[in-house]
Amino acid sequence: MAQQAAGDNAPVGTRLDRRKARTRQALVDAAVRLIAEGRGERASIQEITEAADIGFGSFYNHFDSKEVLFRTASEEVLERWGQLIDRACAGLDDPAEVFATSLRISGRLGWTHPDLARFLTGAGLGLLDVSWGLAPRARRDIEAGQAAGRFTGTHPDIALSAAAGGLLGLLRVHQDRPGDVGESAVDQLAAALLRMLGVPARDAGRVATRPLPEIEAW
Repeated sequence: MAQQAAGDNAPVGTRLDRRKARTRQALVDAAVRLIAEGRGERASIQEITEAADIGFGSFYNHFDSKEVLFRTASEEVLERWGQLIDRACAGLDDPAEVFATSLRISGRLGWTHPDLARFLTGAGLGLLDVSWGLAPRARRDIEAGQAAGRFTGTHPDIALSAAAGGLLGLLRVHQDRPGDVGESAVDQLAAALLRMLGVPARDAGRVATRPLPEIEAW
């Protein structure tokens, strides 16, 4: 997005810049909705531009292919959410609590941010291949826990896959049968993953039920 050039009252870019930015954002928003609906891989460019309410020809002014668009949309959404979690965890010193808190905040998306939860479940385990956002942060936290001696024995890639599968499965169950799962299930999942990572059961239970920090508005 263009930056304000001079003075508080200076316009942000030109009218053309602003129109291009709005069109690009409309395409990204449409891609996010299609992923949330589970149609990301199947949608044609015609369907994408119709969902974005723009002309077909405008697509290639912003993206070379639908694959680039969907990758960009995933990276932008996941990075924004990841940055919110980073700020929420900024005051935590225990690597186990950082890992658990990140998972517990994301695990509550079904209750707090249902649209984002549907995006995650729509993207599925493909999230592990996105170079920005949640997966690289979770791996970072796992490796930090191992370096500090808090986590033992589980390869980071295996731990990351288990965490991703558990998170996506829980969000899916909540979407399909919301009456069958409560928020406490998120804490139970966090405790189970901490135990898998080598944290003693009693300690894992304490860490996974500590008060959560506040998170900024999405």
